[in-house]
Amino acid sequence: MSIDIPSAEDFAELTQHRHAASVSLYVASSGADDARAPIGRNPEVAQVALRTAATEALATLPDTVSTEDRERITAEVAALEEDRGFWSTQARSVAVFVSPSGLRAFRLMNNLRSHCSVGDRFDVGPLIRATTFAHSGYVLALTKGSVRLLALEADASCHEVQLTGLPDDLGLELQTADNEGRMDRQRADGNQRPKVQRRDYCSTVQEAVLRQINGSAHPLVLAASPDLEPAYREVNTYQRLVEEGIGVNPASLSLEDLGKRGREVLDRNYATQLAAWRERFGTQRAHGRASAKLREIARAATAGRVDVLLFDLAAEREGTIDEYGEVTVAEEPSAHTYGLADEVAARVLRTGGTVKAVRSADLPDGALIAATFRSPA
Repeated sequence: MSIDIPSAEDFAELTQHRHAASVSLYVASSGADDARAPIGRNPEVAQVALRTAATEALATLPDTVSTEDRERITAEVAALEEDRGFWSTQARSVAVFVSPSGLRAFRLMNNLRSHCSVGDRFDVGPLIRATTFAHSGYVLALTKGSVRLLALEADASCHEVQLTGLPDDLGLELQTADNEGRMDRQRADGNQRPKVQRRDYCSTVQEAVLRQINGSAHPLVLAASPDLEPAYREVNTYQRLVEEGIGVNPASLSLEDLGKRGREVLDRNYATQLAAWRERFGTQRAHGRASAKLREIARAATAGRVDVLLFDLAAEREGTIDEYGEVTVAEEPSAHTYGLADEVAARVLRTGGTVKAVRSADLPDGALIAATFRSPA
């Protein structure tokens, strides 16, 4: 549920970065009293948490890191902390990657666990998992004069996303088309104005929705009144609009009901996609174009041959992968090891492949990782 959506180029930059003073900070929004609140509601809490995490991280840097490099990191974090525009956000978490050479930060809708890490590279694992886990999406509730956009998070929570740029008199666009579609019959003079008005209305709404979600990898479920659903689908340009909608006028549904019905639609849509992928996986594995073995997938990912990668969201095995894709599993995590599944996922993203973090039950054969290849080994 990203607000700042990392691109393949972003992941390439972050995962290829190397410096002995590489600091990764994940900061949650607020305290236990309101853990779901957006950062923008009480930015000081997140800012203090960032400052505290940065101080802890600096204290754990190797002694070989110079005072000058430490001061550069401190200055980068301080500049971000003072950036009012960055903290005026509906995001629930912030991921910050900083070294003496600069800082990158991403605001996320996900409620990520706060933590910090240091090493010779950035810890991008939580960012990859947050932005590729499919059990998230949006619901757009659309009626005459009322527009609500809900974000459905992977942890089964939901919240309304503020839409900007909508005119105050939005409902007036439909003032002559308020009869639930009965004016659709063409008049003797050929007047099709109600249909045109509904398309214009939906186009205005879609522009506001796209400002929030365009570029997202998450699906959108439509809950619209009967007269507006076909109009919105006609003007829609968001590629992940789900074919199945919520077949109830959203005016009669609370946000909680919308979230529940939207998640049911998403679950059915996701199950269908996974079933199709597993069937394709089985067929391609028989022809040497798929695998559920980490070492084979790591080599394929390094060579740029992975088309689609699925990995267990809870995978914790650490180690290293060299420039040829050879895997070394670590007995214990250290500053020089990293999540093996995360590293494979990063290499797939760098080479234009698709990555999905999934629950273990969604993977074939009880594997921790599985992939289809562009070409056989």
